[in-house]
Amino acid sequence: GYSKERFVWSLISAVGIFCLGSGATIVNGVQNLWSSQPPENIHYAALVIGGSILIEGASLLVAIKAVKKGAATEGMSIRDYIWRGHDPTSVAVMTEDGAAVTGLAIAAASLVAVQMTGNPIYDPIGSIIVGNLLGMVAIFLIQRNRHALIGRAIDDHDMQRVLEFLKSDPVVDSLYDCKSEVIGPGFFRFKAEIDFNGVVLVQNYLERTGRGVWAKQFREASLSKDDAELRRVMAEYGMQYVALVAICMLVIMV
Repeated sequence: GYSKERFVWSLISAVGIFCLGSGATIVNGVQNLWSSQPPENIHYAALVIGGSILIEGASLLVAIKAVKKGAATEGMSIRDYIWRGHDPTSVAVMTEDGAAVTGLAIAAASLVAVQMTGNPIYDPIGSIIVGNLLGMVAIFLIQRNRHALIGRAIDDHDMQRVLEFLKSDPVVDSLYDCKSEVIGPGFFRFKAEIDFNGVVLVQNYLERTGRGVWAKQFREASLSKDDAELRRVMAEYGMQYVALVAICMLVIMV
């Protein structure tokens, strides 16, 4: 019941980036367009940006490794995993770190432009660009986590693999009304109406229990003067056959 909780926190984080990170940065940049001043102690600012790039860069490398591992587990390319992978949390960490490194690079370029030209307007312009970058990342993360929370279906490629696997079983005659829902990273719920091949089911059941055993019971029951024994054998056979169908359905659900 809590498999989707991680998506809730990822969504809250994305909304925070959009409202606080993007919104506040853009507002601050616009406000300083006409009243910008050259930053004081620009060398300290450059030192802070350089250290932040190193820290965020190391975190980004770890996140990229996690995304590569997740893509390999699901048999996807990194690009496909970012857009439609079943675990958006690792993608969220990677995109947030990537946006942080890119934003720091933009801030560093703005400081260099201010230092070289003496025009302080490049500082608020850099803030506006960083704010827009954070906004695009936040919108992307909101969409990814929204899809995970509303219970989207598995991809067509994965659905086709599931259907081919089921149809390859000789017990399955046909499938109808197939539906699916992703419930967590690497886990999904699948539902389908199935027509079973009764002949194959009976053959499998008799091979497992022994044809001779049931043939002997039916012959002995048919020779009885009372039909009660025959009805008892038939009821037992039918009950065990129905149990076999239930086992087949359970195996397909698993």
